[in-house]
Amino acid sequence: MTEFLDCGQIVNTHGVHGEVRVVPWADSPEFLCRFSTLYVDGGAMEVSSSRVHKGSVIARFQGVDTVERAMALKGKTVQIRRSDAKLPEGSFFLADIIGLDVVDEQGRRLGVLKEVLSPSRQQVYVVAGEREFMIPAVPQFILETDIQGGYIKVRLIEGL
Repeated sequence: MTEFLDCGQIVNTHGVHGEVRVVPWADSPEFLCRFSTLYVDGGAMEVSSSRVHKGSVIARFQGVDTVERAMALKGKTVQIRRSDAKLPEGSFFLADIIGLDVVDEQGRRLGVLKEVLSPSRQQVYVVAGEREFMIPAVPQFILETDIQGGYIKVRLIEGL
């Protein structure tokens, strides 16, 4: 597991005082607002303020107080330090499950988790094996996620 996790991208400036708009790659933009330090290009950046605005995060970093300085951050990936994030019991980062083996109830390998889609409120796991297929990430189909063991156990959908 990596020390830093990608959690969003700076897509533009906001206003004229050095704020940036961050599109979060997390369950919610509020999650990203919890952090007082974010990392850009491997360097720590202290967050002076952050708030949710139209599904994005508007953030101001210490030392970034002009549009020009904020514009220099446009397109950069924002990271958090894994140890700074406190997840509820049984939760995990999506980055930790990408690449895990996907097995059926009998333990037969079906492929690997290639991608997690979030087309709506419900995530969908994309599994790549002999062929590619999708599984809704709900308890009826996702039976067990064992990151340490390196697998996700699933119940296949009828006709899959």
